[in-house]
Amino acid sequence: MSELHKFLFDGLPVRGMVVRLTDAWQEILRRRHSNPNAEAYPEPVRDMLGEMVAAAALMQSSIRFDGALVLQVFGDGPVKVAVVEVQHDLSLRATAKVVGDLPPGAQLSDLVNANNQGRCAITLDPKAKFPGQQPYQGVVPMFDDRGEKIERLSEVLEHYMLQSEQLDTTLVLAADDRVAAGLLIQRLPVQGERNLEGQGKTPGLDGVVINQANEDEIGLNEHYNRISLLAASLQREELLTLDVDTILRRLFWEEQVLRLAPQDADIGPRFACTCSRARVGNMIRSLGSEEAESIIAERGDIEVGCDFCGQYYWFDAIDAAQLFTDAGDQAPGSSAVQ
Repeated sequence: MSELHKFLFDGLPVRGMVVRLTDAWQEILRRRHSNPNAEAYPEPVRDMLGEMVAAAALMQSSIRFDGALVLQVFGDGPVKVAVVEVQHDLSLRATAKVVGDLPPGAQLSDLVNANNQGRCAITLDPKAKFPGQQPYQGVVPMFDDRGEKIERLSEVLEHYMLQSEQLDTTLVLAADDRVAAGLLIQRLPVQGERNLEGQGKTPGLDGVVINQANEDEIGLNEHYNRISLLAASLQREELLTLDVDTILRRLFWEEQVLRLAPQDADIGPRFACTCSRARVGNMIRSLGSEEAESIIAERGDIEVGCDFCGQYYWFDAIDAAQLFTDAGDQAPGSSAVQ
C-alpha cells in the first residue's frame, strides 16, 4: 500500500518525509499499458515520471496547500511533456507524451533537455479562487549556473525549492516498475510558515524580514548540513526495496527522530483522476459550435480520451447540440451536460 511518513529531528530545525508509492504508481502504469491508443513508457521515461510522482507527493505534503500541485517538465527532447498532479488529499495522477526514439541509456537531458531548452514548472492551483485569481507558477531551467545540464531531477527540484522558499532542501528519488519513492529533508524556516508561493504567515514587511532571515541561513546550519549528508548517502536500491522504518533507522540511528502517524489507505497517496464527462463537455463548449459540428460531420462523433487514466468519452450530434443549448431552451427531460 502506498504510504507517506513525516518526521522531525528533536530540538533541531530540520524536518523530513519519506513516500513509497506502490499500488498508486502501479495503477498509473497499468492504465498506460492497457490504453490501446498509447504505448507503454520506455524504461527511462517510466523512471523519470515515477521520480516526478514521488517528488510531487512530497512537495504537496510539505506545503499544506488547499488545491492542486502540478509538476511539469518539458523541453526539446523526445519527451515533449511529463505532468504530475497531486491534490490536497494526496490523490494523484500522471502522464507523459513521448515523440520519437530515445537514445540508448537515455539520461534526463536526453529526454527533455537536449539543447538546454528544458524547463521544470510547478503550478499551485487553489481549490477556491478569488475573483480574477490565477494559479501561481514558478519555472526553472534544467541547467546549473554554469549552463551545464542537470542529469538528476532531484537537483532541479532542490534548486527550485531553494529559489522559491529560501530553504535548504535535500531530495533522494528513485522509481522502477513496482515502486516510486522519495526522501525529503528540509531546513525549517527561521520564522512563521512558508510555502511555494513565497508567502510567510504575515504579509508585507514581516514577510520581507522572514525571507531575508531564511536567506541568511542558506547552507550555514550545521544540523541541517549533517542530516543532509546522511540522507544523500541513501542508495537507489535501498530506497526502492527497504521499508520506511529500516531506512530511517539506517540513516539517522544517532539522531532523535520524532515520527508522526503515517498517511496511508484513504488518507495516503493514491491514484485518482479528476476527468469527467462534464469537464469534457465544457472543453467541447470552448471549441465553439462550428468546430464541434465540423468534427462530427467529418468523424460522426467527438471522441476525447484522458491521457491520465485512459477513460474515453463520446459525444454524438445530439450530445453536442445539447452542449450548446441554453438550459432554458432545452426540451423537458433533456440531460445536457453541465
